[in-house]
Amino acid sequence: MTVAASGLILGFLLATAYGAGFHVLVGGPARRIILYLVAAWIGFAIGHFIGDLLNLNWLRLGALQLFSGSVGAWVALILSRWLAGDTAVADPE
Repeated sequence: MTVAASGLILGFLLATAYGAGFHVLVGGPARRIILYLVAAWIGFAIGHFIGDLLNLNWLRLGALQLFSGSVGAWVALILSRWLAGDTAVADPE
């Protein structure tokens, strides 16, 4: 199923908000927000397509799978934080 342009924009905006909100919640260097935004975009897209493939109808807006896309975005965000590792710098003393 195809998603209209308005669905693409909504999905992009939601994923962007998830990535930015995640960065605010967990903190870290400013450059890390790029990782979180890209992870949220990719995760939302993958989640949407999996929800569409499985024909899930939970929290669906038109052709956009909001529930599965949101779950995909948050899973991708948590995985990206885990894979990126801790950015704490050891005290040289």
